[in-house]
Amino acid sequence: MSGLATVLLDKGFNVSGSDRSESELTETLRKAGAKIFIGQKSENITDDIKVFVYTAAIHTDHPEYKRAVELGIPVMTRAELLGLLMKNYELPIAISGTHGKTTVTAMITQILLEADKDPTVSIGGMLDSIGGNFRIGHSDYFVTEACEYTNSFLSFFPKATIILNIEEDHLDFFKDINDIRNSFHRFAKLTPENGVIIIGNDIPDKDEITEGTTCPVISFGHGNDADYHPENIVFDKNGSTHFTAVSPGGIKEDFVLNVPGEHNVTNALCAIAFADFLNIERSVTFEALKAFGGTKRRFEKKGEVNGVSIVDDYAHHPSEIRATLTAAQNIPKNKLWCVFQPHTYSRTKAFMDDFAKALSLSDAVILADIYAARETDDLGISSKDLRDLIEKLGTESYYFPSFEEIEKFISEKCSPGDMLITMGAGDVVNIADDLVKK
Repeated sequence: MSGLATVLLDKGFNVSGSDRSESELTETLRKAGAKIFIGQKSENITDDIKVFVYTAAIHTDHPEYKRAVELGIPVMTRAELLGLLMKNYELPIAISGTHGKTTVTAMITQILLEADKDPTVSIGGMLDSIGGNFRIGHSDYFVTEACEYTNSFLSFFPKATIILNIEEDHLDFFKDINDIRNSFHRFAKLTPENGVIIIGNDIPDKDEITEGTTCPVISFGHGNDADYHPENIVFDKNGSTHFTAVSPGGIKEDFVLNVPGEHNVTNALCAIAFADFLNIERSVTFEALKAFGGTKRRFEKKGEVNGVSIVDDYAHHPSEIRATLTAAQNIPKNKLWCVFQPHTYSRTKAFMDDFAKALSLSDAVILADIYAARETDDLGISSKDLRDLIEKLGTESYYFPSFEEIEKFISEKCSPGDMLITMGAGDVVNIADDLVKK
């Protein structure tokens, strides 16, 4: 929302909005000319407002939403506004998938910046190279993440459509994996004939997703049948990754990434495929990916405390956790600790066994309470249930109801040479920040 507000302010619109608390983003928006309310109340909405824009987290009983409807103000979802903005650009690029959207959006942004393409960018994380989560460019390139939750991405108008992967998630909205696949299929069909679809080769029956589309389709991922696939993946002791990208025609070229994990090799292949589609020089792509240092909360190195390496990661789905912890295993360390904060009761219940197995890739797991986010029903589960499952798998596991207790435990138990990863989509990052400040 803050990114959309920024671009509207830049185009001369009067923008107001609200949030629950002050933050760097609210202060930045104020400085840019927005009127910001702290606290979400009906009186924030006045009859001079021309349109009310809201996120998927806002329900019809929200006081501001209700007041906008009472006043007859047109209402629009964030996705609908983003879709309208995309129509103003010659090449809107939409990056979708259950995992990896922010990283691939950041990689593509890095390549476009390196190639002097001056893109406008909307990204779901904070990216140092653009100084935040939004960049206003002055070219025909518009890069954005495309989230499937509540079918938001069906409001978009992509010309370059990227589908990284498709797995079960957001089961508080989707019925099952087939419902999710149908949504991605509808998304793919939004791509015009003169556009392109770049799709992950590891998606089961991926041709079903692109069936009925009329534009070129390019695949990336594992397997020699993928248009772009990796060879000779090597992880060095500093966490860098070296690999050979094999592209159409059997062309091979070596790349270096300074972000860890095999999942980032796959992400990079997607970015390389897109850069090739734009005919960007390979030397430009190489330098951009080598310079890419990741985004905030994606295997972000926070610092070192008493010889313990502190890392933070946004992973909140079993596949993401597995990828992050596997990447951590390739970095020299003594003991790998994971502080995990489950995100939403529905996701935790749906993937309880998968969470336990993925978290068991660490040497020891510390669990915080479930971050409820938009949910109010705890479905009769808690982090204690997850702890018990992890212990049954033979992995050291602990649960504490407060961050203070977790931080005290870490200070007492972690030893020099250990690595500690705080993980989750809630506010667990505060633990990493507190530890580094101390």
